[in-house]
Amino acid sequence: MPELSPRRRLLVLAICCMSLLIVSLDNTALNVALPSMQRELHATTSGLQWSIDAYTLVLASLLMLAGSTADRIGRKRVFMTGLVLFSVGSLLCSLAPNLELLVVFRMVQAVGGSMLNPVAMSIITNTFTDSRERARAIGVWGAVVGISMAAGPLVGGLLVESVGWRSIFWVNLPVGLAALLLTLRFVPESRAPRARRPDPVGQVLVIALFGSLTYAIIEAPESGPGTVAPFGAVALAALLGLLAYEPRREEPLIDLRFFRSAPFSGATVIAISAFAALGGFLFLSTLYLQNVRGLDALHAGLWMLPMAVPTFLCAPLSGRLVGSRGPRLPLLVAGAAMTVSGVLFAAFEAETSNTTLFAGYVLFGIGFGFVNAPITNTAVSGMPRAQAGVAAAVASTSRQLGQTLGVAVVGAVLAAGVGSSPYRDTFVAAARPGWWILAGCGLAVLVLGWMTSGRWARRTAERTAEELQSADLKDAVGVTARS
Repeated sequence: MPELSPRRRLLVLAICCMSLLIVSLDNTALNVALPSMQRELHATTSGLQWSIDAYTLVLASLLMLAGSTADRIGRKRVFMTGLVLFSVGSLLCSLAPNLELLVVFRMVQAVGGSMLNPVAMSIITNTFTDSRERARAIGVWGAVVGISMAAGPLVGGLLVESVGWRSIFWVNLPVGLAALLLTLRFVPESRAPRARRPDPVGQVLVIALFGSLTYAIIEAPESGPGTVAPFGAVALAALLGLLAYEPRREEPLIDLRFFRSAPFSGATVIAISAFAALGGFLFLSTLYLQNVRGLDALHAGLWMLPMAVPTFLCAPLSGRLVGSRGPRLPLLVAGAAMTVSGVLFAAFEAETSNTTLFAGYVLFGIGFGFVNAPITNTAVSGMPRAQAGVAAAVASTSRQLGQTLGVAVVGAVLAAGVGSSPYRDTFVAAARPGWWILAGCGLAVLVLGWMTSGRWARRTAERTAEELQSADLKDAVGVTARS
């Protein structure tokens, strides 16, 4: 990629952030619409879970393929294809006549979405080559998540109350079109110096792992352990297959050597934990505010602001802290705040009082605002730039997998606790185990943030980067000699 002027770099950042905005806005706005969708489409709790997880599941399954493909054939080309598919999928979702087709069209959306965030992050990584400048850019990227969390519930609530839940998907169309035209005009093409070959076996194993695991978790409360046990066995077999097959490939879909870096491994698990907490938090909060408190979609969206505003304010601060002091402090703040928030709901039934509900939302917003920048920066900063797309895709996959598992696990726990009883009578007690799970996710962020951000961890990252660069150089020499 050619060296760009500071103004052009900021423009590229803005265009990439537009793609993140429509993806994040779509998810947060859709959460507010869940009760309306439930009534109109006659959906069960598991049906609502699938309306969220069908998207995140496909997204998580294809992110690494999208990242490596973008490195191979061109990031701009893949990014533009993703914008087109995401916009078309959004239009189809707005026309879905039933829950089954909505789930299918959400999957179309996800195919496009898989080509947006990791590829955009790869473009940003290759545009902002200075480490501090990159950290600040990633902080802005994280702030966009905060904007979507602040605007999503309000926009979604307003649209649901005035037009209907289908209008939520219409918002993506003008933003997607504008991002497409701006990308065509201003974003330069870039690709890795040496193309990586596709890994179809690895891709099939990833899809089998994520899909079967998610299905087993979501359907277990209604279908029973005996019915979902085969899917659990498929997930285990796919995992073992990945661990056995991928190290034997010269250019695997998942380069397991990345995980020799303690910061990279820590960032992966932290991303899964943090976004599992986010997915579960939004799912529980939306159902509680509308189905238990009886709020309409707009007022439920307003109640989400105490979480969304701190996320928006803390994300750029976290980016600056990562750039000046490293990832440890933001991760510790994030882990502590998310843990306390979860405990407040689990042990003290925070949702039953306006004061404690407000405090729990604020704490979670602070925690989530601080966690995103160190995850992204740690995942990509220690890796060779030639593999930036793959590294960013692993980080993005971890986020989506976490959100998928958060909705699946917490939703399954809630469904098992509620059973056939009315939500109003049983929700608080049924949700308590889910809140403990979210507190555990916050604790994982805290502990891993401390363990994987010290001197020992940095040394493992340096050794891993040297090994990867050396291996890539040997491979390139071998390819040149054979040609």
